[in-house]
Amino acid sequence: MSDEFEHYNFDTLAVRAGQRRTGEAEQSEPIFPTSSYVFGSAAEAAARFSGEVPGNIYSRFTNPTVRSFEQRLAALEGGERCVATSSGMSAILSTFMALLQSGDHIVSSRAIFGTTSVLLNNYMAKFGVETSFVDLVDVAAWRAAFKPNTKLLFLETPSNPLTEVADIKALAELAHQHGAWLVVDNCFCTPALQLPLHLGADIVIHSATKYLDGQGRCIGGAVVGKEDVVGSEVYAFLRTAGPTMSPFNAWVFLKGLETLRLRMEAHCRNAQILAEWLQGHAKVKHVYYPGLASHPQHALAAEQQKGFGGVLSFEVEGGKQAAWRVIDSTELISITANLGDTKSTVTHPATTTHGRLTQQQRDTAGVSDSLIRVAVGLEDVEDLKADLQRGLDRL
Repeated sequence: MSDEFEHYNFDTLAVRAGQRRTGEAEQSEPIFPTSSYVFGSAAEAAARFSGEVPGNIYSRFTNPTVRSFEQRLAALEGGERCVATSSGMSAILSTFMALLQSGDHIVSSRAIFGTTSVLLNNYMAKFGVETSFVDLVDVAAWRAAFKPNTKLLFLETPSNPLTEVADIKALAELAHQHGAWLVVDNCFCTPALQLPLHLGADIVIHSATKYLDGQGRCIGGAVVGKEDVVGSEVYAFLRTAGPTMSPFNAWVFLKGLETLRLRMEAHCRNAQILAEWLQGHAKVKHVYYPGLASHPQHALAAEQQKGFGGVLSFEVEGGKQAAWRVIDSTELISITANLGDTKSTVTHPATTTHGRLTQQQRDTAGVSDSLIRVAVGLEDVEDLKADLQRGLDRL
């Protein structure tokens, strides 16, 4: 984070950090839709390409709009450097490819996005990187999974879709005792609710597609951390391999960050109300939401988060057919696997976000056929209750 932003508070950073006005003196950040940049001389071009002189070179890895987004998000997360990518998955891939090599070992939570599990099992394994999967909340299991070649710990907290909460401080201490990096996917909370770097994590991953945008408009990702890791290693991979965020998407995310805290507070408020209502519903078997006192990690979530998030899951009796009946009965809530939108969304994780996993993998992760995930938006919560009631009445 640049020194000029250090003395400002979160809401000011969300609106102002990363902005560099041009000679046109614009109030809103401009979009720079250019592939390349003109140099004043051959010597200047050579100095830029060699890294002797900072500046724009080629928009695969240097773009003013993308840089503004990177600086703003780094300021909000309390990181030294951010590298923006084309998607959340490309942020994860870029981190793994930049920091790992054949023969290395990852310890990962089982409770991660299904596509991330596929990336680890099917593709990182192909290049000689082994992964051991453990229970997110069992620190002893993380400790027991270490090997001499363990280089990285990876987790989401809260997890998708069961909203389990990891003890970031404890896992950071464990990782650093073994000389490993702790990488935390902060998608569900965003820096408005949780700051993993302040809790000891080395790298924060984002799917900017979700809450950072907040309105379901664009695809993007980000990696945040120290300059010597993210600014050197991850940036070098992005420069070479090119999983690049577009200037237009970066501009959309910039505008999304301006309202991030306000939106996250509203998401949390609606989700809390909806979770409490579902918990007391006769047709609901179980509700997963950290804001509920019944949640196993409720106290931990209250300690390390500023809010409990906008995502909840619940189970109904009757397996997949019952879950689908509830989902298909909705008229207001959108049936889509995306989350972080102002519009509430509902999905069946076992056949969508985690559908590429084997039945055994889903069972181990606790993703049952009766599980329904709701990403609670900004509509009137009474309307959301009524929409879910239609399906619950059919059970």
